[in-house]
Amino acid sequence: MQVSDGMSSVILTVGPDHTIRDAARQMAERKVGAAIVIDPDQPGPGIVTERDILESIAAGQSPDQERVANHLSANLTFAASDWSLERAAEAMVKGGFRHLVVMDGGETVGILSMRDIVRCWTMDGATCDV
Repeated sequence: MQVSDGMSSVILTVGPDHTIRDAARQMAERKVGAAIVIDPDQPGPGIVTERDILESIAAGQSPDQERVANHLSANLTFAASDWSLERAAEAMVKGGFRHLVVMDGGETVGILSMRDIVRCWTMDGATCDV
């Protein structure tokens, strides 16, 4: 299976000036663990995740004052839609993250999460003896 088989092509996007609360609210409403951050002043997209929001709140920062721009990951590992799910999973494990932004021809076309990979593998009948 390929990344294109598991990715979500409907992407939640937020701006760098959104508050952490705004991003968290939108992520909760959409039931997603990450949002793509589009900043016209940056060369490519960033990402803000549940973990980023959790770390901000744990540090005592105000979710109503903190801006997404201060908590996003900007140096991303991108996936191509024709990558295998195994290659995507390997990139996630090596990088220590749970979401990949999927790019094709310089355009953001989707997002892939660890949950998406597991869903694909279990729907495909993959099993292991534990």
